[in-house]
Amino acid sequence: MNLSPFLLEWGYAFVLNFVLIALACRYPLLTKSGWINAGVLGTILYGCLGWKGWLSVVIYLCLGSLVTKLGFSYKKLKGISEGRDGRRGPENVWGSAATGAIMAILYKLLHGFGQYFIFIGFAASFSAKLGDTFGSEIGKRWGKRTFLITNFKPMPPGTDGAISLEGTLASILGSFLMSLSMIALGFLPTFASFLIVFACGFFATLLESVFGALYQHRIKWLTNEVVNFLQTSVGCLLAILIAFIAKY
Repeated sequence: MNLSPFLLEWGYAFVLNFVLIALACRYPLLTKSGWINAGVLGTILYGCLGWKGWLSVVIYLCLGSLVTKLGFSYKKLKGISEGRDGRRGPENVWGSAATGAIMAILYKLLHGFGQYFIFIGFAASFSAKLGDTFGSEIGKRWGKRTFLITNFKPMPPGTDGAISLEGTLASILGSFLMSLSMIALGFLPTFASFLIVFACGFFATLLESVFGALYQHRIKWLTNEVVNFLQTSVGCLLAILIAFIAKY
């Protein structure tokens, strides 16, 4: 009996991801459960978008983990480092990538209909998150003066909603690098689409700081991961809206 193309495609995606995860899990990037969830995410992206979709999240993971490790000893000494020695857990995986995974699944379900807009939303979600990661990690380590984004009152590094010049510039760099990766992988076919994703990714990062300053300390269920999902969703939807208006 011949297996259907669907089973072959997804079976290949599953085996590939979990073989690679088995080889990569010795590196201190994710927790054990984080690696398992990364395997699930990778399977979804490979099954829906092929190797380019899978590679996009690998690029995000590597760049995000690298910047988290920069100056880690200093951040740990100050009590503002990521927990678990910088290893990301399943909540971090999905907080960062759930929006992108939803867009990938939508692309598959629609058989490629609306590809231009779906890919822009997909790219913008990761541009927003990498911009946030760069800004947070570099700002906590090298930010000289940290202010609350809503009123510019001086705040300690690591405060929800606090920004610094160094962290803001790092956010621009993170959004730029992720947008550049997306255009290199073919998700963004034009320079205009690159600019939309880059701008919306950075804007969503600033909006996340505003949201954190106003609401995160007041609402219990607004964890960092929930805020990350909201931030990536805003970047995604805003980029789609601007691309739609610009195109039509």
